[in-house]
Amino acid sequence: MAQTIAPSGNGPNRPRMAQNTRTGLIFLGVALAMLALGYAAVPLYRMFCQVTGIDGTTQRASAAQASAVQATGQRISVRFDGNVANGLPWTFRPMQTTSNVVIGEKALAKYEARNNAARDITGTAVFNVSPVQAGKYFTKIECFCFTEQTLKPGQDVEMPVIYYVDPAILEDPDTKDIEQITLSYSFYESERL
Repeated sequence: MAQTIAPSGNGPNRPRMAQNTRTGLIFLGVALAMLALGYAAVPLYRMFCQVTGIDGTTQRASAAQASAVQATGQRISVRFDGNVANGLPWTFRPMQTTSNVVIGEKALAKYEARNNAARDITGTAVFNVSPVQAGKYFTKIECFCFTEQTLKPGQDVEMPVIYYVDPAILEDPDTKDIEQITLSYSFYESERL
C-alpha cells in the first residue's frame, strides 16, 4: 500500500508566496501614501502660496505687525472684483470698484453679499490679486475670507477687508512700476468645495 504524504507548508512555493505577499504590501503602502499626498497637496500648496505670494496669493498680518509698517506717501490704485460660482444663489459685489491708497497705510474695503435662496447657505471665499507678482506685497489684516460665511434666506451683509500694500513693492524690480492691483474674490458653497 502506497503511503500519501501531505504537502507541508515548507515546500518550494512557500518563498514565492512570502515574496508575493511582501510585494503586495509594498504596493498597498505606496498606494496609501499616494492617496495621503493627494489629500495633503491642496493645503501644502496653499501654505506654499501664502508664504511666497505665488499665483497672486495675498499675505496675512496681525494688527500689531501692520502698525509697524511705515507709510511711504506714494499711492497705488486697488481695484475690487467679486464673483459667485455657478449654482450659488448669492449676489456678491464690492461696494466700491477702486480705491487710491497710500502704500504702507491700512485701508478698508467693503463687499456686500445677499442670499437669494430660501435656505441658509454657507459660502467660502477664494481670493487672489493680479498682477500675480503683487501677491507677496498685498497684506490682509482682517478679511471675511478667513472664515466661512453663513447667510440666512434673504440676508444682506457687509463684508469688510482691512489691508495694506507693503512698501517693499517699490523696491522689487518686478513690481515697482505697478500702478494698479486687482483684489478678486469668488464665493463657493462650502459643501461643494
